[in-house]
Amino acid sequence: MGGTRGFGVDIGGSGIKGCVVDLEAGRLATERIRIDTPDPSSPELVAAVVKKIVDGFEWTGPVGVTLPAVVKRGTAMTAANIDKSWIGTDAVAVFTERLGRAPGEVTVLNDADAAGMAEIRYGWPGDQAGVVVLLTFGTGIGSALFLDGKLVPNTEFGHLEVDGLDAETRAAASVKDEQDLSWEEWALRVSRYIRALESLIWPDLIIAGGGVSRKADRWLPLLDVRTRVVAAELRNDAGIVGAAVAAELGVEH
Repeated sequence: MGGTRGFGVDIGGSGIKGCVVDLEAGRLATERIRIDTPDPSSPELVAAVVKKIVDGFEWTGPVGVTLPAVVKRGTAMTAANIDKSWIGTDAVAVFTERLGRAPGEVTVLNDADAAGMAEIRYGWPGDQAGVVVLLTFGTGIGSALFLDGKLVPNTEFGHLEVDGLDAETRAAASVKDEQDLSWEEWALRVSRYIRALESLIWPDLIIAGGGVSRKADRWLPLLDVRTRVVAAELRNDAGIVGAAVAAELGVEH
């Protein structure tokens, strides 16, 4: 594997996926492997799946791993859509031991932060100026905040209170599926959520990511918000790419 390649693993509430990444082009260099997230999604069981994915490529270099959690200095401080036993766990230590890596060879970061890093690094240069927010719509709602291309880590805008409820319980992509909402009905909820976010931070641009970004043409035109909203260019691969980038850079928050 050449020096322009890295490896990223993206851990979600429903699936864990990873593969080799072309760090020059900002895209997957191989077909990804996806395995359902174990139940319970404890550190031990999740780490075993991550090892299976990494071993499937016979990858021996640094590995970047995302978690749906606030991650500070390698420790998970929250647990959104994964087992609560992650809270307070030294995630870097767990993955480093399970993967048999040397200290410093495993980087763990918030999943939305990873996706945002990939979009900012490989997306349109004109979309990097000012206050930019990436929102990932999936099992929950993840967020990544950037000021002139620099990450402000561990924002949790998906948990804003909107109409007395946690925003992601109303506007996550999973809610659309669970409640069989039409695109119009779901877009109304997303608009309400984004307007609440706009009133707090006045972003210059919002990038919409997550699996639902593959169908951006079905719902982005329906949004009634002040800020320009564009679909994530890397779509649902952004987390994997961003994890590999973080491993390359040795990012730690």
